[in-house]
Amino acid sequence: MRSRDNILSGHLVQPMDAEDLDEVMAIETVSFPKPWTRSMFEGEFRNPVSSAYVLKVKVDEMEEVGAYIVFWVVHGEAHILNIAVDPEYRGRGLATRLLSMMLQIMKRKMVYEVFLEVRVSNDVARELYKKFGFREAFIRKNYYGDEDAIVMILDL
Repeated sequence: MRSRDNILSGHLVQPMDAEDLDEVMAIETVSFPKPWTRSMFEGEFRNPVSSAYVLKVKVDEMEEVGAYIVFWVVHGEAHILNIAVDPEYRGRGLATRLLSMMLQIMKRKMVYEVFLEVRVSNDVARELYKKFGFREAFIRKNYYGDEDAIVMILDL
């Protein structure tokens, strides 16, 4: 098992591929009450409007997935579907770095507005998104089945 005391060196952001899925699934299952399935991620690889990226970290001379994101771009709008950081590496700026790079990619794809849903109880994520300029627009009742979602919007 990794130790939080290990020193992270280097961050590499690259498109997610099938070889990343074991690590992505390990993060997914500990990050969400209702995690995506492996087939859901595989479906995103085939979806022409979908983009999926991983942020790899080097720890103890090994490279591993520290965070990932999946988003769609359709007609100038982006929708962030899934973003997570390995619990071992939370609080170290990985989500900030990944989201920053993804917003740059979205701008190059001529995106003018970004949407996402976040659990009402997820204060850490809400604060991260606000740091980037996302605003809380409205509530989707029972979006997660067991909890409401806040829809957040960013004008690029």
